[in-house]
Amino acid sequence: MTNLISAIDRLLAPFHQFGVNLGLSRIQTLLSALDAPHLAVPIIHVAGTNGKGSVCAYLSTILTEAGYRVGRYTSPHLVDWNERICINDEPISNESAVTALDRVIAAIDPTTPIPTQFEIVTAAMWLYFAQSQVDIAVIEVGLGGRLDATNVCDKPLATIIVSIDLDHWQQLGDTIAKIAGEKAGILKPNCPAIIGTLPPDANAVVAERIAALNCPATWVKPAIKTPKSRSTPETLLSSDSLPWVESGGIEYPLALLGEMQLTNSAIAIATIQTLRQSGWKISDQAIVTGMANTQWRGRIQWTTWLDRKLLIDGAHNPAAAIALRQYVDTLNMPISWVMGMLSTKSHLEIFQALLRPGDRLYLVPVPDHSSADPAELAAMARSVSDSLDSIDTYANLTTGLTAAMTTTATHQPVLCGSLYLLGYFLKLEQ
Repeated sequence: MTNLISAIDRLLAPFHQFGVNLGLSRIQTLLSALDAPHLAVPIIHVAGTNGKGSVCAYLSTILTEAGYRVGRYTSPHLVDWNERICINDEPISNESAVTALDRVIAAIDPTTPIPTQFEIVTAAMWLYFAQSQVDIAVIEVGLGGRLDATNVCDKPLATIIVSIDLDHWQQLGDTIAKIAGEKAGILKPNCPAIIGTLPPDANAVVAERIAALNCPATWVKPAIKTPKSRSTPETLLSSDSLPWVESGGIEYPLALLGEMQLTNSAIAIATIQTLRQSGWKISDQAIVTGMANTQWRGRIQWTTWLDRKLLIDGAHNPAAAIALRQYVDTLNMPISWVMGMLSTKSHLEIFQALLRPGDRLYLVPVPDHSSADPAELAAMARSVSDSLDSIDTYANLTTGLTAAMTTTATHQPVLCGSLYLLGYFLKLEQ
């Protein structure tokens, strides 16, 4: 098993050097050489700054519950590459991944521009889903939309734009409107579009694109909380008491935490209703059961470490940080933040969203990635808030997290700042 896992990394390692290089020509050439597997897969295409993964998780779990064979493609992974490519919520096996990657790499024409690592994995996904004869695939955009390697299908069953905020501005543009233009690039003529709550500048860009393409559009409002929590049916995997909400005339439980799930779940419901209108058989019970059983690691997730409760969340951009802060405010206690961030992120804005007087800050590097320097982050944090209980830096995650978990019982430890940092932690847990 170890050799097979290593084989995936060995196959992909030579393509890491090509980094992020947006464009469709390389993936189109590659898919053509593979006999166009993407054309055999009906898809739902999901773009957005935050919330894409949650929406994909809701949709794939509901559709699986409805009896369909459902592919799901998401990125990045937290622990293993296999997480990115799932059928009915089960990750691709190591053997199948190696087989698909071998075939994709063998199809590369050395006289043409070499595909990026993401394009290689994306092509392997299409190949695996086509060969597995999935009924439908829920495909998350990797970066942006218009020039993303997933944007190769002319007639998706539905396109979704979950949210738009300033992130990846180095590749997508330095304004909300420019980023919206890139994400709106997944919209296709006459294909249904489901749109979440967007900033005004983004809303205008997306609305103009929808009108130009004659897309039947659903503009989604957040789900409404019902007055009381109720026990989930005994048939569900989760027997906990979950909050129930309503959207589009359907009541359902919410298994994922945070206020943003009111919007994310409503987007999933609107998409399911769009599929129903096209003849897909999805019962209300499949929706309820699917919603209750949805899991999505690393997003406002409780775990235990050193015999103590720990909250983990990516919170890798300002909008995600705001959503995390809204959730921890419900805990009514100061926070011990264990944080590491990539060098490319909006550090100041993330600190402004998260830090409050009385909190503690434990800064660590993000292993194996272009990490922001903890000492520089500490100086920035002091400029944001001079009322923190403490600001300390550590050489690695283990020492910083151990300090946060053992120094004081009065503060709730929260690990955040980068999905890559969360992935490293989850590997330590295994």
